[in-house]
Amino acid sequence: MQPIHSLHDFFLRSGAEVKLYHLGRRVESCSLDTLAAFEAGDLAWPIPWQGTARLAMVFRLGDLDDPLIWFLALPLDEQGHLDPAPRDAFMQRLLETLGHSVQGLGRTERSGIDNLMKDNPLAFSPSLPFQAMLHARARWDAGLPASQHLEPVEAYLSGQQTIDWRALGLQGLADFAVRLDADSSRTLAAHLDALPAEVLTSLCYCLEHVSIADDLAVALRRRGEAVSRSGDIETFCACVRAMSGASSELAGRWFDRLLDDPHACGPDLLAAIAGRGWHHLEDAQRLPRFLERLAETPGADFTAMARDLALIPRLRLPLLMTLREAAPDSAIGRCLAGLPR
Repeated sequence: MQPIHSLHDFFLRSGAEVKLYHLGRRVESCSLDTLAAFEAGDLAWPIPWQGTARLAMVFRLGDLDDPLIWFLALPLDEQGHLDPAPRDAFMQRLLETLGHSVQGLGRTERSGIDNLMKDNPLAFSPSLPFQAMLHARARWDAGLPASQHLEPVEAYLSGQQTIDWRALGLQGLADFAVRLDADSSRTLAAHLDALPAEVLTSLCYCLEHVSIADDLAVALRRRGEAVSRSGDIETFCACVRAMSGASSELAGRWFDRLLDDPHACGPDLLAAIAGRGWHHLEDAQRLPRFLERLAETPGADFTAMARDLALIPRLRLPLLMTLREAAPDSAIGRCLAGLPR
């Protein structure tokens, strides 16, 4: 019998029913092939977050009734590849817990497997929006109905029912975002201006994980600009984050306008673009403009954010080229030299 060296080996050999999800910048599906190539050293992690590959592993072993969920943050090296030592330590602990056997697992082993996440340096607790989106996405992928919280959210967001927005659950908003279709998108766009800021912000924290249609994107930009003028930075940045799921044309156009406005480019906005709209920075003009604004903005952590973006495989080379070509007396050059802004 071949030894088990990796998480991919474990899932393959155990016969587990498993579904993987990225849990770094967005909640989205991750294939087992991606995990295998990553663990083999053949692939840099495609969506890193703060130096780690963040994964949710939803799986069912043996005759366990309910699926297990592991939240693991696997450390990356400077090239975005797996740092194997922490993973190896986890695998050793896993195999010791199972008695080096992954066959015939039953209910009696559940407590032991659950205990793997206690005092585990790789384990993390996702934020509430991420947890809600994972639950919504997993149920959708499994062909299961949404939670009971979806119906009142649909009624409220469509304007069909007047209820106290405080009664709306985050899980219902997440279910709504995952199941967003053309009709519900048009209806939401028509009612977006009337939503209380608290509802809009929570909704945007869910929409940032999905693709959005043009009509909704236009409404989000309009509302975002309105709350910006009123000084509501939290809701404004939430709209920017949700806009990351829009087409490159619409999102890119708004991001360009924001980056051209020095008064708009506070640390929170730049973090929103980098954290959720990173794929819109795959542009020969927009990426250098973003880095320039980042270097110019007091309170923004240029080094940490640039390092984080450089771990994204598609951004690494153009970002490093931009840094290398920066003039010493430019804002970027001064940051790289450690000079005050």
